Amino acid sequence: MLIPRQKTPDLSLPLVGGGQFTLSKEGAERGTVIAFYRGLHCPICATYLKELEKLTPEFNARGVTTVAVSSDAADRAAEMAGKIGAKNLRVAYGLTLPAAREDWGLFVSTSRGKTSIGIEEPALFSEPGLFMITPEQTLYYASVQTMPFVRPHFSELLGALDFAIGTGYPARGEYTAAL
Repeated sequence: MLIPRQKTPDLSLPLVGGGQFTLSKEGAERGTVIAFYRGLHCPICATYLKELEKLTPEFNARGVTTVAVSSDAADRAAEMAGKIGAKNLRVAYGLTLPAAREDWGLFVSTSRGKTSIGIEEPALFSEPGLFMITPEQTLYYASVQTMPFVRPHFSELLGALDFAIGTGYPARGEYTAAL
C-alpha cells in the first residue's frame, strides 16, 4: 500500500513518439502528476485526458510534469494520444497489470466486450488512478477509482497545488501506527 510522505515505486515505461518516462529521473521542481487510465477503449478516459492535455501547461508553470499511463500496447496508446491531441501531455504505455495492482494499488477489471464507442476492451485492464508524486519520489496525493466515473478534476488539483505551494501544506494520510 502506498503511504503519503513515503517513497513510491519507480515507474519506467516507453512513451508514444519515442523516449522513456522514468519517474526517478523526472527532476521536476515540484513533482509529477501521473494519470493512470483504462485504455483506448474508454471514452471517459479520452475526455478526461483531453482536459489534462489542455491544463498540462498550467501544471508545468507550477513546476509539475504530467504523464498519462495505461497497460495498452504501443499502437493503442498512440491512437489515444492522437484522439486527445496530445502535444503537451506525455502518453506512456505498457504498464504491467501486476505493477498496476501491486505497486500502485489500482483495481483490475475483466473485459465486457466492446464499449459504447465500439472498441474491444482488453481481457484485463487497470481502472483509473491519479497521483501527485513529489520531486523526492514520495506520495503527495492519490485517488484510485474502481470504475471510470467520478474522477478528480484537474482544475481542482491545480487549485490545491497553488494552496499547497503557498502554505507549505504537507501530504496527509501518513499515519501508520496503531489506532
